[in-house]
Amino acid sequence: MTKTILKALAGETQAVPPIWMMRQAGRYLPEYRATRAEAGDFLSLCYAPDLAAEVTLQPIRRYGFDAAILFADILLLPQALGAELWFETGEGPRLSTITTPAELAKLGGKDDIHDRLAPVYETVRILARELPRETTLIGFAGAPWTVATYMIAGRGTPDQGPAHALKAADRATFAALIDLLSEATIEYLSAQVAAGAEVIKLFDSWAGSLKGQDFTDFALEPAHRIIAALKERHPGLPIIAFPREAGERYIGFARATGADCVAIDNSVSAEWAAEHVQKDGCVQGNLDPSLLVSGGERLIEETRRVVRAFSGGPHIFNLGHGITPDADPENVARMIEAVRAR
Repeated sequence: MTKTILKALAGETQAVPPIWMMRQAGRYLPEYRATRAEAGDFLSLCYAPDLAAEVTLQPIRRYGFDAAILFADILLLPQALGAELWFETGEGPRLSTITTPAELAKLGGKDDIHDRLAPVYETVRILARELPRETTLIGFAGAPWTVATYMIAGRGTPDQGPAHALKAADRATFAALIDLLSEATIEYLSAQVAAGAEVIKLFDSWAGSLKGQDFTDFALEPAHRIIAALKERHPGLPIIAFPREAGERYIGFARATGADCVAIDNSVSAEWAAEHVQKDGCVQGNLDPSLLVSGGERLIEETRRVVRAFSGGPHIFNLGHGITPDADPENVARMIEAVRAR
């Protein structure tokens, strides 16, 4: 049996697209909130393989998605490199900052990450054993630019201003951080594949704030480097790239990077993406996540519109970004029913 996600990633057009959601294991689910409370805090949940596997499996049990994505966080990698990481309740992640050559030099190398990340690999191994045989297991990491924005600012920022400022003031240090993250990401994702991940997704959540040559240098080229290295080590490995809010730069991104699929956010229309991006292969996306809060007939209509727009080529149905904590679990069930209705 070839899994539906793998068929789409191989370029097959299917009558009913496979479906999963970004952040499908999350706070909108009561069972997730209960397991997170058991873990004590977010990082403890990420590093407890049994509990991390449990929250990964919860949306599969509830909804029967075609894929499960490893429960982890993109900032575990900088922590494994030696950055301090903690989460402020209600405010999100905080990190020690990397803004000078001296601070960069204190970080470890690509081969120093695996002891700290061993619990993540164990989570993958548990999931590879316990997932239903028809469900694809997706591993992931943050793309270097996106991870670097957090490391430079010490937190999330609305415009990635501190990273842009360092890039302008000390491009050599900035580029060295991107190089380190690229190499470490290759090692991290390769270990996930060795543990049982069948597909890899590379999240560049802040790619859209890179313009012109900077987009090429720090979004496209690192993705190409990571994808080429992974495919050399793991021939046939399917890889999804998500350069969020890339706009016109979505066009040709799969060809330029070697990605098997490009995930599309909801700032562009499904019809536009079908015309300009899907011609190069599989597209993933791109329902507006806010519709899972508001629900109603518009949720059904928009779900059907996305399915219809991408029906002429390989498509994985997903949201344009992660599901939000205030989403209604019943609306998720309605969305899935609308996707799968023949």
